Amino acid sequence: MDEKKLKMPHNLVMEDRKVLSITGVSDVDSFDESTIIVFTDIGELTVRGSDLHIRNLNIEAGEVSLEGKISSLTYADTMPKQAGFFSRVFR
Repeated sequence: MDEKKLKMPHNLVMEDRKVLSITGVSDVDSFDESTIIVFTDIGELTVRGSDLHIRNLNIEAGEVSLEGKISSLTYADTMPKQAGFFSRVFR
């Protein structure tokens, strides 16, 4: 990763394992009711659970909030080379 690139601050705020607010998001790769995958400057974040729904999405501000029953958060250090779902949709 190019260290000269300006990075957005990345934060997670979870409330009662039901609501998750994420900042520093550069794109959303995929989502369904059991898995949401977002890209951040520090790696790919996978949120797993049940009845997951995106409540708010603002890629320009780097913010995503979701709700549902959250069971795990997992980071992958490598970023995929292809564009995410919303990058492909909003071209």
